[in-house]
Amino acid sequence: MADLKLIDVAKGYGDVKVLSNINLDIKTGELIVFVGPSGCGKSTLLRMIAGLEKITGGDFLIDGVRMNDVPPAQRGIAMVFQSYALYPHMTVRENMSFALKLAKKSPAEINAAVDKAARILQLTPYLDRLPKALSGGQRQRVAIGRSIVRDPKVYLFDEPLSNLDAALRVATRIEIAQLKESMPNSTMIYVTHDQVEAMTLASRIVVLAGGGISQVGTPLELYERPQNEFVAQFIGSPAMNLLDGEVTATGAQTTVSLTGGGTAISSVPTRESDKGLKVRIGVRPEDFVPTDGTHIYQGTVALTEALGEVTLLYFQKDGDKAGIVAKLPGIHNELRGRVVRLTADPRKVHVFHDGKSLLYR
Repeated sequence: MADLKLIDVAKGYGDVKVLSNINLDIKTGELIVFVGPSGCGKSTLLRMIAGLEKITGGDFLIDGVRMNDVPPAQRGIAMVFQSYALYPHMTVRENMSFALKLAKKSPAEINAAVDKAARILQLTPYLDRLPKALSGGQRQRVAIGRSIVRDPKVYLFDEPLSNLDAALRVATRIEIAQLKESMPNSTMIYVTHDQVEAMTLASRIVVLAGGGISQVGTPLELYERPQNEFVAQFIGSPAMNLLDGEVTATGAQTTVSLTGGGTAISSVPTRESDKGLKVRIGVRPEDFVPTDGTHIYQGTVALTEALGEVTLLYFQKDGDKAGIVAKLPGIHNELRGRVVRLTADPRKVHVFHDGKSLLYR
């Protein structure tokens, strides 16, 4: 069991600042997922927690104890790497027991710990095999098992599924979710670039961007109430559509007249002084609904992608502006080349000013 606290944590290499002002509380039993674009520092932050990268500013605490200068081996942390990092000449049992042997545990303790982890991860039939005789998913489970036997305070996962094919990723993701359920008091931090992994595994998601934290929240909070345009477009696929406009009526429901035509009504409350405010309204592709009446957007469908249960509609670009994407249930290939009007439920229409949601001002 472990509570983690990061207070104004920073990382820099000389004059180059990678991360700054990282403030985060992680409670015992949470599975926290770090997401963000390539180069945002999510793996660096994970390695700082592990002790593999030096913290150049701020404090990192585990259960109230400052860990900045504590060696990795003494932090009570186990890390699962992207590359498995198994010893090829050792069997599964030997790989999983290696750290315990270094810790001078008795043979009885080692066998009990390995057998328990193997049962949890369904690896018992493979304990005498070498890594080369295992599938990618099985190797990753061995890497996880090697961490479990140490009974650490905190588990760190650095993009553990990125080397697996699509089917194995799904299967192993389910196994990790089941593993977390079987160890409810274990604290886990998981780095991924895969939104499905983040949305399905996380207790809370930490979105990193621009060297800092852009937003922290449950998966549904980030999806339904993004605090800024970056999170709005980063969470969800395809990304949220953003359209320029101006506030023309205020109150519990806000009316926005859109540049180039169209009207959006949002449940985001605004003040009388907000009239004339230049804003951007956001609508997720799946929240668009075709209409013959008042519309948010009207355009020609340039391309359709029928995915079985849904169809993606890609609209022609308007000058230098990116085209709108709508996601409709069912098959709608007949709409290609047609002019379509779209609207949305006001509760699903977001309003942003200077990149920030008006809900959070």
